[in-house]
Amino acid sequence: MSRLFRDVEGGVLFPQGSVVCIGAFDGLHLGHRALVRHAVARARELGVPAVALSFEPLPREFFSKEMPPPRLTLARAKYLGLRELGADGVGLLRFDGKLSAMKAEDFVRKLLVERLRAREVWIGPEFRFGNRRGGDLSLLQAMGGELGFGAGEIEPVQRGGERVSSTRIREALRGGGFTEAAHMLGRPYAIGGRVVRGRQLGRTLGFPTANLRFPKTPALSGIYATWVHGVAERPWPSVSSFGTRPTVNGVEPLLEAHLFDFDGDLYGRHIEVEFVAKLRDELKFPDLQSLTGQMQRDAADARRILHVIVPDQEARASMCGFPTEA
Repeated sequence: MSRLFRDVEGGVLFPQGSVVCIGAFDGLHLGHRALVRHAVARARELGVPAVALSFEPLPREFFSKEMPPPRLTLARAKYLGLRELGADGVGLLRFDGKLSAMKAEDFVRKLLVERLRAREVWIGPEFRFGNRRGGDLSLLQAMGGELGFGAGEIEPVQRGGERVSSTRIREALRGGGFTEAAHMLGRPYAIGGRVVRGRQLGRTLGFPTANLRFPKTPALSGIYATWVHGVAERPWPSVSSFGTRPTVNGVEPLLEAHLFDFDGDLYGRHIEVEFVAKLRDELKFPDLQSLTGQMQRDAADARRILHVIVPDQEARASMCGFPTEA
């Protein structure tokens, strides 16, 4: 189990020393993964823990509260992803007024040296930190020479002749380029979370949904053909709406997945919704009847894209894991 911490200041966390990597890690794309894996490999060679440092909220969210930029990954998914990559410690540092005003030199001394006992620090291309983005590789190397740690920058990961970045992935998702996004992420784009109770309007319309909250600005919105992971041995075909539900006056972004031919209680279950294809943008309909008609067309489109036929009663019962009637 990786050790999670939130504060720059405090007691020593890794007295034996550590190898540290720092980044926003939004999406944990191939570039992020290369950085973390490099730090983990160096830590194993040195016989010390590997520590991944990030921020929550992200700095650009803190400085743009009125119009926060889109997020690919929520904090929990980021933590789990960093842990799966081998990080022994994960710092999701509280980015607030105090941290934003901290000089890069103080960040190095208080956190990297005093708290983490860093022996090496690794960053990605063009990474900056500290007040007014005053910290960079040159500063780390200069202070490392004085304080006893090494610092380095990994080579950028390229796809399609350009550096892999969260910005490129957001642009691909916005345009429905899920294959392109998957190539940069190293996996299909998916959003995970615990299923919560909604207004149950979908159930009354004949389209019950598994709902996931997304308390950040999402990188995409609309209606999608999707696969749901975590409800059966294999991914479950579905059609999903992701957005603010303008027809029913929604506000907070909500991901609503309607699982085809599924009969079961998913409340409280942790699932992942994998995006396959965009069907259309989110629209406001004049009434629920119009909305229902469009939902039926969306479901038919998603079934066709996912190659899912409407099963008969016996096949449906078998898919859901329930015995058919004798």
